[in-house]
Amino acid sequence: MKLHIQNETSRLRAVILGTAESNGPTPKIEDAYDPKSVQHIKAGTYPKEADMIKEMEAVADVLKKYDVKVYRPEIIKDYNQIFARDISFVIEDKIIIANILPDREREVEATKYIWQDVPKENRIVLPEECHVEGGDVMPWNDYVFIGTYSGDDYADYITARTNMDAVIALQELFPHKTVKSFELRKSNTEPKDNALHLDCCFQPIGKDKAIIHKNGFLVESEYQWLVDFFGKENVFEITKDEMYNMNSNIFSISEEVIISERNFTRLNSWLRDNGFTVEEVPYAEIAKQEGLLRCSTMPLIRD
Repeated sequence: MKLHIQNETSRLRAVILGTAESNGPTPKIEDAYDPKSVQHIKAGTYPKEADMIKEMEAVADVLKKYDVKVYRPEIIKDYNQIFARDISFVIEDKIIIANILPDREREVEATKYIWQDVPKENRIVLPEECHVEGGDVMPWNDYVFIGTYSGDDYADYITARTNMDAVIALQELFPHKTVKSFELRKSNTEPKDNALHLDCCFQPIGKDKAIIHKNGFLVESEYQWLVDFFGKENVFEITKDEMYNMNSNIFSISEEVIISERNFTRLNSWLRDNGFTVEEVPYAEIAKQEGLLRCSTMPLIRD
């Protein structure tokens, strides 16, 4: 397979879409990876497998409608395999296998049948000290935007997923690109104050536009850099509640076509007003695990 990813929005040709099949029972609170899941476990509103399968199949249908080749992970019994973006990501013709939470290594194995078709020299496993997940990594032409957390208390946050060692390693891997890192706000307990990944508070769309949530960024000047980079008139600012509901975590099939959650009324109206075709799907149950459309898709080939 010849991988090709230069940005977030060029016409999609092949993608891995996670799966909710055999998702397993509701996790115990101490086994949850993020504060939003904990909130729903406590409230008894954690999503049911049947509902999540239905939501993911709606996405698969949209992708197939646009002639995108859709790969799915091999099913692991009673195991959460929804968030395909966490475990690997593609930049140019290379697939980087994420150093993920140890509990989730089996997810990587479940996509092995796909990435073993990639030439060996283009399969990259970063050194052990590099922690990185695909939700924090966004190729954008000459840039790679990366969400990170570099506080001394990094180890105290299960929500801190990508460290500066990984940022440096990716800069060395792609020396011809500008790797730009952004410090994200982390909380183990309050989902409205937690940007689990960069795509939970920011995403580029189209040719020159972006969705952004200011409070997801720890350093105001880094947020401001993005606003200036895209231009204030091209940026859709989302509220704290919209970030909590994952409004920045939509998914581009092309520069013109976006898959979005059907309840994102304000965002979807703005997208249509700006000339995008919006394919609306139900994804509110998946969102309860602090991930949405970008988190559950991992592009392999874009034009």
